[in-house]
Amino acid sequence: MRWLFVSAQLVLPLLGAATQVPLALDQNHSSSKPATMSIDWKSDDFAFKSGEDVFTPQDLIELPRPGAGVANPAGDLAIVPVSTYAFKDKKNNKSIWLVPLESTESPLEIPLANGGDTFWLDDRTVGHVVAGSDGKGHELYAISVKLSPQLRTPGRPALVGTFPAGAAPANFKYARGAARLVFSAYAYPDGDLSTVKAQNEAYENRGNSALVYDETYERHWDTWTGPKRSLLFSVRLAKEGVNGAWTLGDDFVAPSKSTKHDVPVEPFGGTDDFDVSDSHIVYTTKDPELPPAWHTKQDIFIVDLLGKEKPRALTSGKQGATHSPVLSNDGKKVAWTELDKDGYESDRAKIVIYDLAKDVRYTLTQGWDRSPDALAFASDDAALVFTAGDHAHVKLWTLALPPTPGASATHPVFPAGYDAAPTPLTDAHAVSAPQPLPRGRVLFAQSSLAAPNDVFLLRGLGSAQREVKQITNFTATRLRGKELADGESFWFEGAQGRQVQGWALKPHGWKAGVKKAFPVVLIIHGGPQGVWEDGWSTRWNHNVFAQQGYFVVAINPTGSTTFGQEFTDAIAEDWGGKPFVDLRKGWKHVLDTYPEIDADRAVAAGPSWGGYAINWIQGHPEYGFDFKALVCHDGVFDSSHNGFSTDELFFFNHDFGGRPWDPKSKELTEKFSPSNFVANWSTPQLIIHGSRDYRLPDTEGIGAFHALQQHGIPSRLVIFPDENHWVLNHGNSLKWHYEIFRWFDKFVGGKSTDAA
Repeated sequence: MRWLFVSAQLVLPLLGAATQVPLALDQNHSSSKPATMSIDWKSDDFAFKSGEDVFTPQDLIELPRPGAGVANPAGDLAIVPVSTYAFKDKKNNKSIWLVPLESTESPLEIPLANGGDTFWLDDRTVGHVVAGSDGKGHELYAISVKLSPQLRTPGRPALVGTFPAGAAPANFKYARGAARLVFSAYAYPDGDLSTVKAQNEAYENRGNSALVYDETYERHWDTWTGPKRSLLFSVRLAKEGVNGAWTLGDDFVAPSKSTKHDVPVEPFGGTDDFDVSDSHIVYTTKDPELPPAWHTKQDIFIVDLLGKEKPRALTSGKQGATHSPVLSNDGKKVAWTELDKDGYESDRAKIVIYDLAKDVRYTLTQGWDRSPDALAFASDDAALVFTAGDHAHVKLWTLALPPTPGASATHPVFPAGYDAAPTPLTDAHAVSAPQPLPRGRVLFAQSSLAAPNDVFLLRGLGSAQREVKQITNFTATRLRGKELADGESFWFEGAQGRQVQGWALKPHGWKAGVKKAFPVVLIIHGGPQGVWEDGWSTRWNHNVFAQQGYFVVAINPTGSTTFGQEFTDAIAEDWGGKPFVDLRKGWKHVLDTYPEIDADRAVAAGPSWGGYAINWIQGHPEYGFDFKALVCHDGVFDSSHNGFSTDELFFFNHDFGGRPWDPKSKELTEKFSPSNFVANWSTPQLIIHGSRDYRLPDTEGIGAFHALQQHGIPSRLVIFPDENHWVLNHGNSLKWHYEIFRWFDKFVGGKSTDAA
């Protein structure tokens, strides 16, 4: 391996003679700096580009963040949650907007001073759950809504009832026909919400802080595993008495208490992990008989709302992960997405249908090379509506349901004339949370590279005459005059002759034809089975980089999703191979296409696998990128160590062909670990890491920083002790942006882009 690497350095670089040249430094390099140093906690030697026409990092952080709309049963009103942070008072202001869908009434904002969760109780009543004061349990309020003659909320919210103290209910779904509220909460093994407070106190006062484990997960994402688990509960919630007042019962039932089924599935599961009808709950859960850290297998179960019967498995037991279970409106069918391979979280997702009346399960989209995500039955149950990524867009699709086959099958034969190809209902941007409504309508949220979520309504589902109308404009006023870039999609030939896609965003102040006028940044996505899509981001927002004067290049190399499963799978066991052929060829394509780019002022940044890519590029100057500065956010430094230390071991085991000590993976980590090429590092690099990142522990970033420091390479380490794999705190986000743009400016700033 050593000889092969040395030989590789003799290869002429793809982009010309300029390369990153390794520094010839003594490996015992010593510094004259004092043994002690102070933390640079208030750098003031840099300022963002700003102005009324510039969309700054602060603008991004303070921009309203709309969620998805949720319509009432009648389909004439929707709830849209919105949060807006203000640096002035250091407060994240939360509210819901009531948005009319079929009238000209103006939307109505309802501030939620204490946050909380909201959901529909009926067509004109919103349920609001908020934490109780002075140690009391969470409280449920009913907010009455009037639509005519003017949208308003008459009267004060009415207290409906209180949840047991100590419980933290979340993820609410109301089964109106059964008058049962279904929700999730953390409980102890007894599954009794009434004992949670006392058991919390006993645990907190146990006299030590030790956490003791006999199996994984000992920690997951950003949390050490505790004695509680997430369970689904149901409780009576109905209008009662002569006044018809909403009343919350005290019969809290855990239908799956007798099992080891944790729902929702952590760390990201929510209401999309279960669904309810007037009689049953359907849910997905990890297989409790398999070690969760190196298995992804999830099963779908159905259980009655009161837990009188044992949960029944609907899956075959031979699959990998399952997601997004939904019940049909008549309660006779269940649909979900299913992956074939246990241990591979990015396998192709397929839609599976289970006909409860006929006891038949069949795969609906076996022949479709895309991965459906959010599912919903059309209001007449004749079709499904769902989202799926396609060529870096997340589109809305529909597919009519065929007659149920006579027997369960993974490769069913459908009747002649049935079209098994899904039909796209949108063709761009990023759709989420589709909700079919009566009269052939679909409510959904949609964002783009140039705008956050807004609510849209499609009319004409099932017909050839469809129209889409934008219902909300939450951020239009604040974005007016900023001229955010829509992004230009480009294609080029990458590794093995495959066509590879990327995005180009022109910088603020763009002047066509002015050669070498703008610095350029290559932003590399994480995953690696991820994608830079035409959607909004509050973290890696490409327009923020463009507004700071950088030409932005975002390539979707081998391993990216939405381009077919073969393309996604092709990065496995080849982390340092084909993706970097793609990145180099894509980089050359962009430089050849846009002479306005100043290639002598090129920088690069990436998170997660993108951070791995930054560290990998550091050790391979023969690639010829000639970056003047690099930024690695929560990236892999030592691939072998990551295989031992990451929380979800299945990820490494799949992508590197085995456990870290297995022969194949040992060979691959020797070949593809950035730590093995530190001798070639030379480029100034900023390292950012969150100490609560258990996916890629902060020792990865610290290790890379130590290597840079001992090399004498200009370097800087930014640690966020309270952040996980992402930087979520608003103040931390501003600091994150500050450090990145300060670092880039230090090495490629100073040349005005306004020069003729």
